[in-house]
Formats: sequence, structure tokens, C-alpha cells
Amino acid sequence: MNTIDQNLAEDILKKAKTYGATDGDVVFAEGDTASVRVRQSAIETLSKAREKRLGLRVFVGKRSAVSSTSDLSSDALDRFIQDTCTLAKAVVEDPDSGLPDADAMAQDLPDLGLHDDSECTMDDHIDQVTRCEAMIFPFDDRITNSEGAEFNSGKGRSLYANSRGFFGEYNSSSYSLSVSPIASENGKMQRDSWYTVHRRFAELETPEAVGNEAARRAIRRLGAQKVKTQSAPIIFDPEAAGSLLGILSGAVSGSALYRDASYLKDKLGEKIAPDWMTIYDDGRIPGGLGSRPYDGEGLPTRRNTVVDKGVLTSYLLDTYSARKLKLTSTGNASRGIGSGPSVGSTNFYAVAGTHTPEEIIQSVTQGFYVTDMMGFGVNMVTGDFSRGAVGMWIENGELTYAVDEVTIAGNLRDMFLNIEMLGNDLVFRGSVSCPTMKISEMMIAGE
Repeated sequence: MNTIDQNLAEDILKKAKTYGATDGDVVFAEGDTASVRVRQSAIETLSKAREKRLGLRVFVGKRSAVSSTSDLSSDALDRFIQDTCTLAKAVVEDPDSGLPDADAMAQDLPDLGLHDDSECTMDDHIDQVTRCEAMIFPFDDRITNSEGAEFNSGKGRSLYANSRGFFGEYNSSSYSLSVSPIASENGKMQRDSWYTVHRRFAELETPEAVGNEAARRAIRRLGAQKVKTQSAPIIFDPEAAGSLLGILSGAVSGSALYRDASYLKDKLGEKIAPDWMTIYDDGRIPGGLGSRPYDGEGLPTRRNTVVDKGVLTSYLLDTYSARKLKLTSTGNASRGIGSGPSVGSTNFYAVAGTHTPEEIIQSVTQGFYVTDMMGFGVNMVTGDFSRGAVGMWIENGELTYAVDEVTIAGNLRDMFLNIEMLGNDLVFRGSVSCPTMKISEMMIAGE
């Protein structure tokens, strides 16, 4: 038995009921992955794998358990189902547990263009990483080393079925290429990286473009220095701005809210950003890296308006967190094979503004252009934010010299309310995306 179909999924759920389950659902994933990594033109790692796993969640009244297996033989499945039901009977009841209502299940399962039918061979993988890394050394004599280039690919099928009558499946694929050059000058080294990721192999940036951009970013960091401690405008490039927006997606997550672990609890209807700013979570963007036709509980995905003209209008919820908060699921259940559903964003993004990145930089007399952040200095309960940052110092509207070993700090409430400008450079490079963002003022801790 190599795979699973609708009939087998239904049989598993029926058998679970013979062992005492009152409800249940099945998730199944199978696929192929491949990865190649080169460093200094030599192949360091090369891997190819095929995997299939099945997850089963059963409910015995308000008690539940989740298990997973990769053994799909008949006898093994029978023992697996029985053991999962036995586990469910042993745990405590949870009054908010359970499947969504049957009439809420997805009816329309659109083809979102998540799968690439073209073939990407291992020779293609090697070609991509080799060409990419080869571009960084001729870019500048100060590129002296490499942490390597890596190409990853994956194709697979996902299936979900539950005892409320829902069945859905879809195919998906993803490809990514990255490289990390090391630049040296006056005995000091700096590294940076660049990447491209897409559902379709042909839509990736060229290896040459990725290599050149990675090298440019590494050279830009040479000669980095600290700045004096001060308050100043901060501009986040799209990568850093996306990291900041990702923190917001966590703050509007139902699981954080019902645990009293978010500074945005009970803030629906309140202004949290400028009145010209809108943020969506859209699970149905064609080809989106976070797109899927249904969520991890069989509910339809959709576009949720999280922030509408500066006002917080929606949280992101799965069925469990919605019940805890006495709200309705937003179709944001994310499901792993060996775990129950949790809240997850899909394609979370800020709508692009009207300013070019150059115009935003030119608007600053003295400030900090942030290209990367590190550390985990975010208190989601209070909104306090403090992270290490690197980037470029802005003087009279121009990027001047590299900056590192500084910390930027503020409070997320103030930071989002004090966004002054958004760029027109929104590009979906991941499941969380944001254009260039300017915040009027933050504390910079340096010398």
C-alpha cells in the first residue's frame, strides 16, 4: 500500500468509530524532496528523499488524541487506529475541542496554481547552485569566501478528510535558491545572502541575479561602524519590514490571544496603524507560497482584512481559538501530520504604498536604513521591541556607510502607529511580505 485515497481515508475514520471514536480527521502527505549545497565549487551535500506520512486525530466526546505513522500496511494501520483511540480515552476533556460544523466545510476547492508539472532534475539542481556561487567572486575582489549556495525543491500531495463528510486534496511544489558570500576588508569580514523562492522552477530569479545581489549586499556591509545612541527615523527594507510584519501576524493569532499573550487582545475596532494602511491575510492568491484551497480543518481559506485603513478588523483564528474567544474561525487552521491544528497565517502582507524606496530614503535627513535584524527581543504581551540590527546610515537623503552592532528599540503599538511611509516595492518573496517601511522615530542604542 503506497498511498491513500478518499476511500481509504473514509475507511480509517469508520474503523476509528468502531474503537469508540465519536469524530475524527485524517491528514496525509507524500512527496519528493531534493537538495544540493556547494561551497567553493565543491558539492558538500546532495540529498534526495521520498516520504509519506499519515496523521490521525480522534475525538471521544470532548477528549482527543493525535498520532502519526508512515506504515500504511493494513495490520499496522489497524493497530495505529486502535492505539490512537485508546490515547484519546485517557486524556482530560476539553469543552472547546471538536471539529467544525459540517455546513462550514469548504465547498469550492479552486486550483490555485500551487504545483509545477515541469521536471527539475538533480543535474538542474547542481547547475543552479554552481552558476549562482560562480557569480559572487568576480563581482568584487573583496569577496574572498563563501558559506555556500543551496538549491532545494519539493513536490507533493496533501490530503485531508474528516468524519463530517469533508474530503480534499491538492498538489504543490516549491523551489528555492540561496547563496551567502563573505567579503573582507582591512582584516574584517562581513557576510550577507540573497535568495529566490517560487512555486514554479521557471519563475525563480536566475542564478546570476541571485549571486550578484548577494555579493552586492555583502560588499555594502564592509566598513561597518557603530553610531551614537539616539532617536532617529528608521527605514526597514522589504526583508526587515517583512520580519516586523511577521511579529504582527503572531500578535493577531487566536492562540496568542486566548492565552493572554498578545498586546492586541481586545483591540478589535481600534486604530493600530495609519489610516492609509491596510493589511490582508489571503490564502487564495494564485501561486502564493502560503496559499491553499482549504485550511487544516477543511474550512475554506479566504482573504481576511486584518487591518482596514489603520483599524484592526480581524484576528486570525482556527476553530479551537475561535471557540475560546467566542468568535468564528477565519479559515486559518494550520495542520502538521503529527499534531493537531493551530493558527497560522497564509499570505500575510501590507498593501503597497505610493512611494519609491528612493523617495523614502530621500525623506530622511539623518536616520537608519535597516537591512537585517537578529535576536528575539520581542515581548508579545507588552509590545516591547528590542533587536540587534545592521544596515546603512542615511545622511541628507542618501545611504552613506554601513552600520552594525547597534540595537533598535520601541514598542510595537507606537511603531505601527508611527509608520510614515510605505514603498511601492511589494514583492511576494515568502508567506509574509511587506514593502519598504519608514517609522518616524525609534531609539537606536549604539556607542
